[in-house]
Amino acid sequence: MSLPRRALVTAAASLAAALTLAACASTSGASAGLAPARGGTAPNGVTVNLTPQQNRVTTARVDALAALVPEEIRKKGTLAVVDSLGTTPPLDFYADDDRTVIGVEPDIAELVGNVLGLKVEFNPVSWENIFVGLDSGKYDVGFSNITVTEARKEKYDFATYRLDVLGFEAKKGSGWKVTGPRDVAGRTIAVASGTNQEKLLVGWSEQNVKDGLKPTDIKYFQSSSDYYLALSSGRIDAYVGPNPSAAFHAVQTGETEVIGTYSGGGDVLGKIAATTRKDNGLVKALGGALDEIIRNGTYGQVLKRWGLDGEAVQSSEINPPGLPRPKP
Repeated sequence: MSLPRRALVTAAASLAAALTLAACASTSGASAGLAPARGGTAPNGVTVNLTPQQNRVTTARVDALAALVPEEIRKKGTLAVVDSLGTTPPLDFYADDDRTVIGVEPDIAELVGNVLGLKVEFNPVSWENIFVGLDSGKYDVGFSNITVTEARKEKYDFATYRLDVLGFEAKKGSGWKVTGPRDVAGRTIAVASGTNQEKLLVGWSEQNVKDGLKPTDIKYFQSSSDYYLALSSGRIDAYVGPNPSAAFHAVQTGETEVIGTYSGGGDVLGKIAATTRKDNGLVKALGGALDEIIRNGTYGQVLKRWGLDGEAVQSSEINPPGLPRPKP
């Protein structure tokens, strides 16, 4: 299966070179969070601050963009951000006090709040409750590694801020690489149920069977620790999940490696986006704020801080083409 814009996807996954569907890139669920490894180095070699005292990168308010914020939110003075429960380093996880939410998602959300002159209020919830809260208006925007999909665009507006890359993680020194469907034929691979990475893996397996190859033995577990126990014991050949987390985990433990990356969108270049309820008037302010931090360099500083330099976008797109709907 050829992948359009392969070169761009490969560049996007460069953070794993020393060593791709997002945790929240599912249509009906999230991938299991990778267990937070309490190390201190990102895949790009940068030392990671895991303490509650984050000393986050900050930027200045831009009045013209702040004026685009809907009046109700502007008067409130806060931006209610919904994020995951903090189990997917370096995306969104807890500091070493097990209370403070840290990671690239909170950092980008804080920068957006800076530009819009709003105090950011984090609300960690389970995956399904992200959308429940957005639907009800309880939260203003989701920064939780959410991928743009055509189905989601019916209910939400999106402002993109990162590429969506998945990673296949295996035991170090396995001598196995994943570049496409044929490489997973006959392999035992774990994936989280209800995610786009599951959809991709199932699709690859079905294609292999049609081509006369063995199907993939797909395994499901209850928690991230179960995935890694199965990997270390040899019960599975690989785990497929968010590449940022896989690459981060591999560097932290030194026991695994990313053996292949792929666009979270399969044939479409997947993109992660700030997500807000459709037509609530906030998306233009979000997109403008993201473009501002990309322009002024603070966005790049944040990505580098967490080892995600390779997943940068050049600008924020509002409601771009998303992952296609499943074929009937």
